[in-house]
Amino acid sequence: MTPQKTGDGGIILTSAEDLLNWARLSSLWPMGFGLACCAIEMMATFASHYDLERFGIFPRPSPRQSDVMIVAGTVTFKMADRVRRLYEQMPEPRYVISMGSCSNCGGPYWEHGYHVVKGVDRIIPVDVYVPGCPPRPEALIGGFMKLQEKIRGEHPLSQNKPAPTLLLQMEAEEEAKV
Repeated sequence: MTPQKTGDGGIILTSAEDLLNWARLSSLWPMGFGLACCAIEMMATFASHYDLERFGIFPRPSPRQSDVMIVAGTVTFKMADRVRRLYEQMPEPRYVISMGSCSNCGGPYWEHGYHVVKGVDRIIPVDVYVPGCPPRPEALIGGFMKLQEKIRGEHPLSQNKPAPTLLLQMEAEEEAKV
């Protein structure tokens, strides 16, 4: 015989820290923008076949409404300033997923061209790297799950990340050459 559910439940005890982390990891809102071919796989991940809403992941059109940036594709030096500006417009706490070989390390382009940033982590701090060229939607879902694990272990009030300075140093060196 199975027990009847009467609605008389027990009491759930937890800390405020755990509750805040659970709320943050259960409602990740990524900013939907793409730079190259990885963006097609990102769009496929957001489509109905993979149903990311079951994880609480819902893409937003504006950086002011989102808390996760997915850098999907090749970042050029011309685009680096715009990526940095979008990152700075996001509210705290904010997270970054680097998706694909081009955003992780420059891909096949950085070696033969002067215009490609060798990894988006030189511009903004990256929390999760998703490897592949281009990575499958399952890999991006795995990246979101890794990000959720990271958020679960964080302290809610310690969100200060150091700003990378490599791009600023490179710009200063170029100005010194001129």
